[in-house]
Amino acid sequence: MSLTDSIQQDRHIIVAVDTARNTVRIKGVADACTDLSCSAQTLVVSDEGSRADLTALNAGDIVRLEGPVGRPERIVVVRRVWDELSSPEW
Repeated sequence: MSLTDSIQQDRHIIVAVDTARNTVRIKGVADACTDLSCSAQTLVVSDEGSRADLTALNAGDIVRLEGPVGRPERIVVVRRVWDELSSPEW
């Protein structure tokens, strides 16, 4: 697998965040949605800092997941939804 393919496989788009159930719905490269169960220790890492709180995620954010499949230990925000929408590519 090339570097570009690897990067595309590891990036996901946040579709929905359910803080009450501590779950995140993501869409991968195949355009299929998956629900992830997060623990209280799941860390969200972004330019704003790190926190164990899913409220730091927004629908449309592009993220990379670290940890076991289906139960991420870290969710790294690669690009915020508002950065995507304000991109000169649009």
